[in-house]
Amino acid sequence: MVSAHTVEVRYWAGARAAAGAPSDTLTLAAGRHTVADVLAAAVEARPALARVLPACSTLLGGRAVGADVPVPSGGVVEVLPPFAGG
Repeated sequence: MVSAHTVEVRYWAGARAAAGAPSDTLTLAAGRHTVADVLAAAVEARPALARVLPACSTLLGGRAVGADVPVPSGGVVEVLPPFAGG
């Protein structure tokens, strides 16, 4: 039996506005999945994300990661657009 690969994606600031939700739980086919795969699934679920993702940073387990990093089942990917503050 092949199990599903479930990942939570949390959106912050402008990414949350584009997604229209604070987070999604995505179920992908079993197998090895990278951050790029997870973000592609997020865009498929919420197409407006495509316009903000190129400017965003991505965290996995609270650490900045690149698109080729594997995401374990049960992992949490966070999408953070650039922001300014003072």
